[in-house]
Amino acid sequence: MTKKIALESRLKDCKNVMTLGVRTNFSDYSPHEADLIRRAEKIYYPTPFYADIFDAAGKKIFPTYHTYKCVQDKIKQTALFNLLEIPHPRTRVFYGNRRKKSIPDYFDFPFVGKIPRGSAMGRGVYLIKDEADFSVYCELATPAYIQEYLPTDRDIRVVVIGNKIVHSYWRIAPPGEFRSNLAVGGTVSLEPVPQEALDLALHTARQCQWDDVGIDISRYEGRFYVLEANMKYGKEGFKAAGINYIQLMETLIENGEI
Repeated sequence: MTKKIALESRLKDCKNVMTLGVRTNFSDYSPHEADLIRRAEKIYYPTPFYADIFDAAGKKIFPTYHTYKCVQDKIKQTALFNLLEIPHPRTRVFYGNRRKKSIPDYFDFPFVGKIPRGSAMGRGVYLIKDEADFSVYCELATPAYIQEYLPTDRDIRVVVIGNKIVHSYWRIAPPGEFRSNLAVGGTVSLEPVPQEALDLALHTARQCQWDDVGIDISRYEGRFYVLEANMKYGKEGFKAAGINYIQLMETLIENGEI
C-alpha cells in the first residue's frame, strides 16, 4: 500500500498516511522527504504556510486552500457569510482608537465581544453586560469584533469532512455560562439535530469551499444562525458518539473521499 503524505500530525495514527512533520524551511526536509512531497498527488494538512506555497505550485492539498484562509479568523468568516448571504448574528468590526465610542451606536447591552483572530475553544469570547465589562473588553481587543447576543443555553456542532457531514451533536452550556464550548465545561448531547441545521451547515461548507470544518449553529426564536467555523475542532464529540476518528479518516482517504 502506497501511503499518502501529510505534514501536520493530525493523521499520524492513520495506517495509510505517512506524516513527515512540519519544517520551518523547506530545505530542512531530507532529499527523500522533499521528493515524496513533490511526487505526492495530494498533501494532507500542509499548514497555512505550506497551503499557500503548494497552491501557488498547483499541488492538491487537503484541507483546501480556502479552508486554511479562514482558520481562526472571525473577521474573514463574517465577511464571507455576509457576501454569501448565510444567516449569521448581526456582527460588526470596529477599528481604531474611537471604537469604544462607536460601538454603542450600533449595539445595546448585552452583546458579545470576541477576540477576532487566533482564539478558539471558547477563549476570547465575552458576554458584555455593562460599561465595566465593555471597558475591560476594549482594553483587550484591537480591532473589536462585536456580535448580537442570542440568549440560548446550547448550540449545534456539525462536522463536515470532504463533501459530507460525518457527525453532528448539541453542545449544552454549563449552569451560569453563556458559552457551550466543551473546553469551558459544556457537555455533548446526542439528541437528533434538526435537518434544517444540517442543511445549513452543509450549504455553508460548500459555499465557502471548506472541506474540513466544524460549523457552529445556534437556534434562536425558530431560526438557525451560523455562529462561526472551526477548522481545528476537537474530537470529544466523536468520542461521545463512539466514532473512531482515526478509522473514519482512514476510510475517507482509502475511498478517495478526501
